[in-house]
Amino acid sequence: MPPKTVPPEAMSAEEKFNALANLKDKLEDNFISLGQLLSEIKRSKLYLYKGYENFKDFVEMEYQLSGTLAGKLMSTFDLFIEEMDIDETEVKEIGFDRLQMIKPFMKNADWNVRDEWIHKAEEMPFKELREHIKELKQKEKESNIDLKEVYIEQFWEKMTGWFNCSRKELNFKLALYFQDADLDNIKKIIKERQRLFELETQNKKE
Repeated sequence: MPPKTVPPEAMSAEEKFNALANLKDKLEDNFISLGQLLSEIKRSKLYLYKGYENFKDFVEMEYQLSGTLAGKLMSTFDLFIEEMDIDETEVKEIGFDRLQMIKPFMKNADWNVRDEWIHKAEEMPFKELREHIKELKQKEKESNIDLKEVYIEQFWEKMTGWFNCSRKELNFKLALYFQDADLDNIKKIIKERQRLFELETQNKKE
């Protein structure tokens, strides 16, 4: 009769530490359990029990896991198991690497989009999925660049027309304007306007 599996929330602190050590050597087979254990340890701040002030130092020193990898394991468990409630067997069959590839497209997506990505991850060959994602990212990048370039061209046209001068002369005038300006305040204004521009751009795409 196989030994009974104890869920992480029912384990003692030492049992969790030991389970983590046993699972980490076979990451691809155990990434769900690892993510669950790491989430539980971080949430419960059990790293303090081992004398560490923060979770990152704990996983890196005790288990030689990078903080980045630990974060990926936890976020994978949180998104696909906890939030989306996908069957663990299905998640394991998709695999850790594929899940990392599709995760950025799913975090803030609606359920239909999430289901589509799960289907793609299950059905598409790894290389084809990778190329598909690469193309989508490139299109998004080009789209953002194009919109910014349009905005810049509109600015130049407006300003050179207003001052009735060349771009070179306009740069000189702008240099005069910014020479004694409050740069900290300008930086805040630009940051906020850029945020609004990117938000508006994203809404138009959707």
